[in-house]
Amino acid sequence: MEYISPDTQLTPNDARVLCCQCAVPIEPNPSNMCVACLRAHVDITDGIPKQATLFFCRGCERYLQPPSEWVTCALESRELLALCLKRLKGLNRVKLADAGFAWTEPHSKRIKVKLTVQGEVMGGTVLQQTFIVEYVIQHQMCDACHRSEAQDYWRALVQIRQRASNRKTFYYLEQLILKHKAHSNTLGIKPKHDGLDFFYATENYARKMVDFIQSVLPIKCQHSKKLISHDIHSNVYNYKFTFSVEIVPVSKDSIVCLPKKLTQSLGSISPICLVQRVTSTIHLIDAYTGQVCDLSSTMYWRYPFNAICNPKQLVEYIVMDIDILKEHEKKTFPGQGMVSNKHVVADVWVVKASDLGLDVNPVHTRTHLGHILKPGDAVLGYNLGESNVNDDNLDKLDRDIIPDVYLVKKHYGERAARRRARAWKLKHMHEHGSTTDDDYNEFLDDLEEDPALRQNINIFKDSNKIPIDTDEIDPSLPRITLAEMLDDLVIEDVDMTDV
Repeated sequence: MEYISPDTQLTPNDARVLCCQCAVPIEPNPSNMCVACLRAHVDITDGIPKQATLFFCRGCERYLQPPSEWVTCALESRELLALCLKRLKGLNRVKLADAGFAWTEPHSKRIKVKLTVQGEVMGGTVLQQTFIVEYVIQHQMCDACHRSEAQDYWRALVQIRQRASNRKTFYYLEQLILKHKAHSNTLGIKPKHDGLDFFYATENYARKMVDFIQSVLPIKCQHSKKLISHDIHSNVYNYKFTFSVEIVPVSKDSIVCLPKKLTQSLGSISPICLVQRVTSTIHLIDAYTGQVCDLSSTMYWRYPFNAICNPKQLVEYIVMDIDILKEHEKKTFPGQGMVSNKHVVADVWVVKASDLGLDVNPVHTRTHLGHILKPGDAVLGYNLGESNVNDDNLDKLDRDIIPDVYLVKKHYGERAARRRARAWKLKHMHEHGSTTDDDYNEFLDDLEEDPALRQNINIFKDSNKIPIDTDEIDPSLPRITLAEMLDDLVIEDVDMTDV
């Protein structure tokens, strides 16, 4: 006889029946089967596939949500779990109790989801089961990436042009675009000999780009569209849009000659002015009086003018003597515009660096750099007395008010030594030969010399730069401090033992 333990002995009030499969005493249930036999003979997950497929676009890193929607989901996120559950058929016949991700190799192109479901079997008995569904990731290009990869596909084009002799304005615009991430919706960027072309999939993205450029640079924009196709039944038109953006043809450290009507509206400033910088407005300064003004793009295109001298024509001079003007010696008149408090007007006598040591007389001029110049310093300026300039506004001026020498900025010695000591860098939208580009190197020099120009630009530490002895660097040279630099993002694997 088989021994029956006390805990399995039946009491008068506890009715037990034998399992119809294995004859184990159990409490009565509609199926008359124990849990083990019920799980062995009944599968509530029957009809739910144990494998499924997810479509992933490598271009934009999005997943396909049928029928045609592409959604962005991070790995092991709630959004990805919801997408996986929607891909399963037959979940509506059972009750989902729990769902979660099971660990898989990151590069296996597999996603495993552990599901716990409950279902009624054989007359009301509730059975709970746990199983794993494996999703295979297949690559499929979405419609947006497919159209962008097609040759010469675009719906809107932004053409940025500047008729200037250097590209420093475009380098400044590139840094602003990178800082504000204004190129996030751009399909492609194509450099041109006098500008850049930005391609977009929709007109709205192109208009946003034009609005951004208009907020940071003085421009004028023209808009045109070309009919590509037309559906006569639904009255749908398909256009290609083109935005032509023209930046003012002046750049930093250029000399301009203003029209007479424009000088009167700007506080009677001198017609010959120096361009301090070009931001959302054109900042001008008169070196003879220290008077400054800001010229908006609307005012510029109403009275357009061109640069009479560009930075490529700068000549090096040596300061022989300097005399700071006193207050009663400065030129003032009623209705004069704002005068700069950061600059000091001074009389200065200079000689060309190439003529130093020869029997030549110093040339007298007036400059706004009296606060940083002293005898023996090198300074860059324009030789207007010997230059050949074809400008209608300049021809109308009296020859006596045109200076022979117009000083622009202080020269800080050999530029190669400054570039070797430069421990910072800038990011770019595309690779180009910037290390040998003179305009780009001059733009970096301007960033070091002008703190107001670099306050809108992200400057990063250059970890690949070989440090040099700081004792060899002249402390008077303008430098970008470590507090103004940002740490560049570096993603690399680090062993746990190294932490």
